[in-house]
Amino acid sequence: MPANNSLFSSGLVVGKFSPLHKGHELLIQTARSECQRLLIISYSVPELPQCSRERRAEWLNKRFPDIEAYVLDQAELDRLAKLLGIVAPSIPDNNAPDDDHRRFCGWVCQYLASRTIDVVFTSEDYGDGFAQVLTNYFRDFSPTAKQVTHRCVDKNRFDVPISGTQIRKNLYQYRDFLASEVYADLVKKVVLLGGESTGKTTLAQALAKALNTQWVSEYGRELWDAKQGKLEFDDMLHIANTQIEREDHFATEANGWLICDTSPLTTLLYSHAMFDRAAPELIDLACRQYDRVLLCAPDFEFIQDGTRRDDAFRQYQHDWYERELTKRQIPFSVLEGSLEERLITGLSTLSQ
Repeated sequence: MPANNSLFSSGLVVGKFSPLHKGHELLIQTARSECQRLLIISYSVPELPQCSRERRAEWLNKRFPDIEAYVLDQAELDRLAKLLGIVAPSIPDNNAPDDDHRRFCGWVCQYLASRTIDVVFTSEDYGDGFAQVLTNYFRDFSPTAKQVTHRCVDKNRFDVPISGTQIRKNLYQYRDFLASEVYADLVKKVVLLGGESTGKTTLAQALAKALNTQWVSEYGRELWDAKQGKLEFDDMLHIANTQIEREDHFATEANGWLICDTSPLTTLLYSHAMFDRAAPELIDLACRQYDRVLLCAPDFEFIQDGTRRDDAFRQYQHDWYERELTKRQIPFSVLEGSLEERLITGLSTLSQ
C-alpha cells in the first residue's frame, strides 16, 4: 500500500510484461510507494510467445492484487468499451509510432479508468516524451489538468540487470529474475499417460535425465501403497489436488520442461473404474492443460507387480485415453516400442 506521505496522487505504469520480471516489479513497487493510486496498463500486439493476455493478467493479479490493472487485447478492450457504451480504438501494433501508444494509454486512463494521472513511471529515456503527450492529451479535455511528471527508475539496470528479451531467449538461465510463480507458469509441462505396465515411470525418469530437468512422480501410487490398496472415494480428489501441488512445486525447479508421470485425467479414470462416479471438483481438475501429451502404448509385456489388474484392463485404459483425448480435442502422440524408441520419439515430439 502507498505511504501516507505519497509524492503523487495518481500514477501510471505501462508495459508488455512479457514476461513480468523483477525489473518490472521494481518499477511497480516504486510507483506504488510514491502514489496514492496506481494504474497499470499492459498490452502487446502481437502477443509474445507464452505471454498471452490471460497469463499476464494472472501474473499481475498474483503479484500485485491491490493495484488496478488493465491487461488488454482487442477482444478485451472491445468488451470493456461495450460495457461503457463507447467505441474502442484499435490497440497500436508494437511497431507503431511512439505517440500512437502514448495517446492510446491516455484514452485508457480517460475512458476506462476515468482518471487523469500526474506521473508516469518508466525505466527509459522516452518517459519524458510520454509524460508530455499525456499532458497534452489530458489538457484537451481539461485545460487545468496537471503537467504529467516522468519518474525514471533504474534506467541503467543497476538494480535489476535484465530485459524481457533476454528471458525469452533463455528462460532457465535467467529464472532468478522471475518470481517463482511466474517462472513456474512459463515452464512447459509434458504429461505421460497410459495403462498399467506401459513404462511411464521409467520413461519419465529417462526424459527428465535427457533434458536435465525435474519429473513428478505419481502420488496416487504412493497413497495406494500407504493404504495397502484400500482407497476410498474421497481419496480421488485428494490425489488429484496433491498431484497438482507437486507439479507446481517442481515447476519452480524445472529446466524448460517438467515431466509429469500422470495427471488428474488419470485419477478421473480410476475414480470411475473403482467407484463408478467422480466428484465434480475432480471432473474440473481433469481439464488441466499440458503443453504436450504422450500416450504410452500397451505393447510392453504386461508385468504383474501385485497391485495391477490385468492386461485386459490395461487395454481398456489405453482405449479410454484415446477416446477421451480425442473427445476433448487434445493433441497427443502415441509412443511405441522399446524404452529407447519411446525416448527418441518423446524427445523429438518435445522439440517440435
